[in-house]
Amino acid sequence: MSETLKTTDVATSDADLLDQTAVAVRAAGSALRARFGDVVRYRTREELMRALAANDDTALDILRPRLTRLRPDAGWVEDELDGGALPSGEWWVVDPAEGNVNHLHALPEWAVTATLVRENQPVLTAVHLPLTGETYTALTGAGAHLDDRPLHVSRTTDLGLSIVATSQARPDEDEKVVRRVGSSITAMLFDALVVRTSVPATLHLLNVAAGRIDAFWQFAGARADLLPGALLVTESGGRISDAEGRPWTPQSESFLATAPGVHTQAVAALSR
Repeated sequence: MSETLKTTDVATSDADLLDQTAVAVRAAGSALRARFGDVVRYRTREELMRALAANDDTALDILRPRLTRLRPDAGWVEDELDGGALPSGEWWVVDPAEGNVNHLHALPEWAVTATLVRENQPVLTAVHLPLTGETYTALTGAGAHLDDRPLHVSRTTDLGLSIVATSQARPDEDEKVVRRVGSSITAMLFDALVVRTSVPATLHLLNVAAGRIDAFWQFAGARADLLPGALLVTESGGRISDAEGRPWTPQSESFLATAPGVHTQAVAALSR
């Protein structure tokens, strides 16, 4: 069999797999939407953590069996806050309630994500926003889409006319990283038109892929935060690197996703 035919067979298989992954995240999103409602104030961190876990479990009870049936031999990343490289092979990297704390506070910025990683490269991803009904998907070599509409990053070439964004890397972050985040926001306030700071990272990256935001950066960060958006942005024509402009990997200490026309300017701003 020729290499061309082999590539075509794999691409067709992955396309079918992406369709089924999108079905799975929509089903999990429906279950989480049924739990969405009034703000509940928790008296202790332990109470909050139990509520976060209950949301995760609700979505995972749907996602885990469906995705495991699709790829029985793929590994499963248990901790959505984990970072770094994965062992060889295929892995499902899932965030069952991306922006979980927003969900519990009746804020709309949350999603369900599932990404298949093959040899440490994201192959396909599906991100569903239950409150809007939107599903963002990307497949390596086949582009990124919002439902059936192709996505394209912004064509801007001036950081001074750009909306940029960052997010908190994770709770209980190292003090050095927290201070670096603060100084980077200050730097961008001088160079960009508007700076947005909120969680979760994935929703900012959706906006980069759709051309609504021109750049997103983050220090440290988890695989489940960054891999879906990294594939969406790349397949939408954007640039991915670390904050110093070097190739990004899951082991990198920073992450930068931009429209191509402002990448160099964003690196310069973050390097101050």
